[in-house]
Parts: sequence; structure tokens; C-alpha cells
Amino acid sequence: MALTLLRGMRTPILARRNSGLFFTTLHPPLSRLTARAESAQATASPKSIQLATKEAAEQKTQGFEAVIGIETHVQLSTVTKAFCSCPYSYGSQPNSTVCPTCMGHPGTLPVLNSKVVECAVKLGLALNCKIAMSSKFDRKQYFYPDLPKGYQISQFDIPIAKEGYLDLDLPVEFGGGHRRFGITRVHMEEDAGKLLHSESGSYSQVDLNRAGVPLLEIVSEPDMRTGIEAAEYGAEIQRLVRYLGVSNGNMQEGSLRCDVNVSVRPIGQSNFGTKVEIKNMNSFSAINRAIDYEISRQILLHKEGQADQIVQETRLWDESSQKTFTMRKKEGLADYRYFPEPDLPEVVLTSDYIDEIHKSMPELPEAKRRRYENMGLSMQDVLFLANDDNVARFFDSTLEHGADAKLAANWIMGDIAAYLKNEKLSIDEIKLTPLELSELIASIKNGTISGKIGKEILIELIAKGGTVKSVIEEKDLVQIADPAAIEAMVDQVLADNPKQLEQYRSGKTKLQGFFAGQVMKASKGKANPVLLNKILGEKLKANS
Repeated sequence: MALTLLRGMRTPILARRNSGLFFTTLHPPLSRLTARAESAQATASPKSIQLATKEAAEQKTQGFEAVIGIETHVQLSTVTKAFCSCPYSYGSQPNSTVCPTCMGHPGTLPVLNSKVVECAVKLGLALNCKIAMSSKFDRKQYFYPDLPKGYQISQFDIPIAKEGYLDLDLPVEFGGGHRRFGITRVHMEEDAGKLLHSESGSYSQVDLNRAGVPLLEIVSEPDMRTGIEAAEYGAEIQRLVRYLGVSNGNMQEGSLRCDVNVSVRPIGQSNFGTKVEIKNMNSFSAINRAIDYEISRQILLHKEGQADQIVQETRLWDESSQKTFTMRKKEGLADYRYFPEPDLPEVVLTSDYIDEIHKSMPELPEAKRRRYENMGLSMQDVLFLANDDNVARFFDSTLEHGADAKLAANWIMGDIAAYLKNEKLSIDEIKLTPLELSELIASIKNGTISGKIGKEILIELIAKGGTVKSVIEEKDLVQIADPAAIEAMVDQVLADNPKQLEQYRSGKTKLQGFFAGQVMKASKGKANPVLLNKILGEKLKANS
């Protein structure tokens, strides 16, 4: 591998090969940057910006509103990279899945992976976008050690999809409500490599495994106004790409990355304020908190007459301090010197191609939520069931076997969800089938077993599999529904507890629950509870 000399950095740089990694000295580590930024902020503002977070959240009518837009990068789950035949697997040994093309060697030519186009069209349709019948690739030029070619193959003025929208429902605990956020564009591009910084900050290692991995960038309109809306937008994008199967959407692996643009302005002002980009958020909760902090920071500067200190820049979210810090001044479009990619032809689509993809698409989260809502389910049920495609499929299959929608939802959201959480499993990893869940619900409904026994059977079916019928027969769990048998047990319990019976006659009527519990214990939980309470009530009334 040829040695590379990297120029234009602040400090001298030497790149050499060492265990498959390039080494280069870069900017000071984040800790030093954040310390300087924090010190500068403290000097500029005597009041703690951190303490203003709560104030801004509680006083939404203090004369300002936030304007928020999000750029989301989705890493596609294709077998090979965007422009070469190299595979990509998260966690691979550094620089083990590279070739001359994705390493940017002179003389190599890119060849477009057709699966990338298919994924782009699929996501564009799902986002209600207009699909470009003809689009092109462009070179986005900038210098950084993890960009081996010195430019990124992307799309600039003619993206593959534009002018769409995304519908979502906010969680009930955050006030609920339906939202529609505009989508500016969706375009195809390749990813850069990854820098691995040393603990000392004296050098960084370059891993090019990720270079050339296909991405779709989704740019939203600045339609969001709160951190919650932005976080839910990101979660809906993740849900959408998972439903479509174009990406696993794992934020921890970098398969879904959100860069947030935040500005504030006085309420009633039409012009946007100075926007700040925030990076380094690896969860939707972090997105919410980072935005809330940044809104508070900007509003505080406005209120203290220091609005000129809000500059167009990129800031990093620091999870430990729960603050944003300056990373670098934001480049403008002119800095990238876009021009058409000469080594790739235009991407020309046909109507038949788009129609074929449209027909192959599954039911999407928004359509599923509306269908579940029309079943009479609560919004809480709807959001839980539609959140995960695997859970939704399990629920739908249970209904196809004749189960009642509300009862099936209760079992899935209750006992099954609790088991999955405790065991750290997904619903497609358990041995319970939708057919057997429907059989369990039917067995309780027709009185064959009680609800309590149903819970015991459920746990066994989840862990070991089998059928409801076989478990009932094997453990003799059929509910006792013979009035004479239950009456005999009630008589025996009353005879065995004369003291409690006397107390009941003296007015302590709550003891009826005690007697019912003793009968259930004697029947090993098999007595029909409705019949038991009827017979017990008649007996106690007669003895009063």
C-alpha cells in the first residue's frame, strides 16, 4: 500500500502503514475542545445555560419558537458496497474489506450497485416523494483523512427523490396527536471511512472498511418545533427502513445517523434564525435532550442580548455533561465544489420499474396504525403493536386464527412483552406461535381454563413450545365448571373456617375474597371464578 502524505492540517502529519491502519495526527481531542468551548460560554454568559434547559422546556411561550430540520443518513443492507464488489460487515477487522476502488487508487472506476437504486426508489415511495425518472451522481469534494479519493460520490442538484412527507403519531405520554413533516429530498451517496482516535490524542487510525458503503440521505423540511417531535421523526424513519428491509437502522452501529439543524426566532417572525448543526447523538433520547439544550442555549443568548454569538457552526453533543460544544465552523455549499461525476452515467428509470417496486412494498407503519385504530384499539395499543414489524406480524397472524383484537393486544403487550424484556428476546425468538396464542385466548373465553391458568400455560408455551391442548391435558388443567363440585368445595371451606364465617356474619363482608381464595387454592386454581363467586355469594347470604 502506497504511503500517503496528508497536507493542509494544523499539525504535521505522517501517514504510514501499521497493522492495516493508517496513522495521522489530527486536531486536539474532544476533551480539550469542549473545555475551551465551555470556558468561552461561561465568560459570555454569567447565567448557567445548563440550568436554562428546564426553564425553556416549561416556558414554551416565552416569545421564541424553535425551527428544527434533520438530515438522516441510512446505511443500506446491501451485500456489497455502492460502487465495488467489496462486502461490508460491521465489526470486521480494520481495513479487511477494501479494494483499490473503495480505497481511491488512481485508475479505478466505480460501477453502480443496482440494489442501491432499488432501495432509494423504495424509500422515496414510502416517503411519498416524487421519483426522478432521470438523476445523476456528483462529486462532493472535501479533504479529510477518512476520504481516500478526496471527494465523495453523492447527488447534488438532481436527487433520485424529492418533495415528500412523513406522517407519524406522537406517543400518548407526550400529549399524542398526529404530525406530518415535509421531506425535501432523498439522495444516494457513499459513506466515508472511520477515524479511530487514540486515548492520548496524539494520533488517529483510519479504517476504510466503511468507505464506499451505500447510504441514503433523507433531508427533512424545517417543520419540527420540539425535541420530542424530532426524536419521534427519527424513530419513524428507523421504523420505516426496517419495515422496508433496506436497513437494520441500528444507531449504535452507525446504520442510522441523525444530524439536527436547530435555530430559534421570535414568535411571529417569518425569517429563520441562525442555524446550528448538532452531531454525535446515538439514540433518539439523546436527540431530544440535545435539541432541548440547544434551544435553551440559543434562547438564553437572545434574552441576554448576545444573539450575535449564535453562529452557523457544527456542535457536538456530549452525553456526560448533557451539553453541546463547538466542533467546527459549518462549510457552505460552495466549499464542496460539486460537479457531475464523470465516471458514472445517469440513472434512468422506467415507469414499469417503479410500479414493480411499488407493488412489492409491504404495509407501512402509518397504514398499519390506521388499520389498528379502525379495529377500535387505543392509541397506546396501536403505537406499541406497529412499532416493531415482527410484533405486528405476530399480532396480525393471531387475528387471522380468529382471536379478538383487544384480547390479543392485551396478551402481547402484557405477559408476552414482559417475558421478552426480562429474557432480552425478540418475539420471533420465542416458541409460542400465533396459532397457539389464539387457542389460549379461545380456551379462556369458552371456560375451558381460567385466566390464571392461562398465564401459566403461556409461560410454558413461550419457553418450551407445544400446544395449548396438550399442556391442558398433560397437567390436568381443565377448569372445574361443575356446580356440584364447586358447591362441595365451598361447603368444605366454610366448615373449615368457622371463625372467619362468624366475622363475615358480623359485617366483615370483605372476607368473601378470603373464602374465594381458599376455594381456588383447594381446586388448584381450576374452579370457574364466575361460578365460584355465584355459589359462594348464595351460601354466605344464606348463612347470614
